[in-house]
Amino acid sequence: MWFLPKIKNRLPQHLQRIKKELIKKKTALPSKETLPRKDRLLLQEITKLTEEYNLNNVTRTKAYLEFYQRCPEIHWAFLGHMVSRNGGWNMTDLKGSLLSRLLTKKQQDSFFSFLERGNWLIFQDAYPQFLVYEESLKRGINSFYLLPYLHVSAFMESVWNYFWKDKDKYTLTVALVINEQSYLESRILADPTFKKEIFNSLEFQLQDVLSMNHILLPFENSGRIQLIGQTLHHFESLHERILLGKRLYEILFSDGPRLRKIEKWAKSTPHTGSRKDYWPHLFHSVDEGIPGTFLKPRLISCELAPGSPRFYSPALQSVWKDVKHLPAEKGDWYKNWQVIYYLMNYPLKVDGEIENEYCKTIEKIEIAGNTKKVIFD
Repeated sequence: MWFLPKIKNRLPQHLQRIKKELIKKKTALPSKETLPRKDRLLLQEITKLTEEYNLNNVTRTKAYLEFYQRCPEIHWAFLGHMVSRNGGWNMTDLKGSLLSRLLTKKQQDSFFSFLERGNWLIFQDAYPQFLVYEESLKRGINSFYLLPYLHVSAFMESVWNYFWKDKDKYTLTVALVINEQSYLESRILADPTFKKEIFNSLEFQLQDVLSMNHILLPFENSGRIQLIGQTLHHFESLHERILLGKRLYEILFSDGPRLRKIEKWAKSTPHTGSRKDYWPHLFHSVDEGIPGTFLKPRLISCELAPGSPRFYSPALQSVWKDVKHLPAEKGDWYKNWQVIYYLMNYPLKVDGEIENEYCKTIEKIEIAGNTKKVIFD
């Protein structure tokens, strides 16, 4: 079910307004040629800029942050930036000293294709929305009637119209979480190739070992880089991914001083895809190990054992080439207005503690790489 049974209460007034717009009968979309020339030129420019910044994970991640710096009221842009950083780290993990010992080259390529396609799809859907918003600010008028011409869901058009009037940052952010995860559902999660090569594989089912489910948010605290974040289980569940997005948003924006520290780290630390970006005492973009050697466990209580080389975590553009993607599949995921129950703002108890769990995951991956056998407690 779309809605959350435990909170299926009467919708608050602002969500009733969104519901009313969502269930209005939609008229046929006029031809693009009927638009004023300035709108047609704007759509061309948005498409061009989106393609330019959608080159790879590094360019996408940078574009999210730059937009957030221009429009800090669009909270999802920073959430998207931080999650995209994690996507890049997951991509380079496949070539790093840990996972490369567990996966065959074919498996590495399959996992990368999965991660890259998802990262690409989300950007080419979300970034045009941001550019339409910026243009609306410049013009001083609501320009979201252009979103359907960019193949953006009717759900988001309704929410942007609401945001333009009410400036409700929470509702817009969660709506974007819902939109992007729903957008991926039919294009990635239901894809037969990905299902066969990724979701049905033993490696994907052992997500704890692959560390693909840790979303890390670094910041400097008392002279060291501290990590907070969340861990996702049941990646295949749209419901769980939406709830994860809500929890991450709570962690990022519920504590003002901490948010500013995370922003400061992000702005001062260019994204390379290497985990050296946040923990250079554990990771390095140059391989310091000797190929083929059987290493004793290097990590003890989140610290390297004396004399141990750091874990190899390469820069993304040194190990993965840019991908030429097929066009995004057409179609609107939005079918049922009850999805707006996810927009209800109810208290979340999230502390964000993740460092210990993350370090234990690294230890497990190393054991698995050394023995070619996964050991769980």
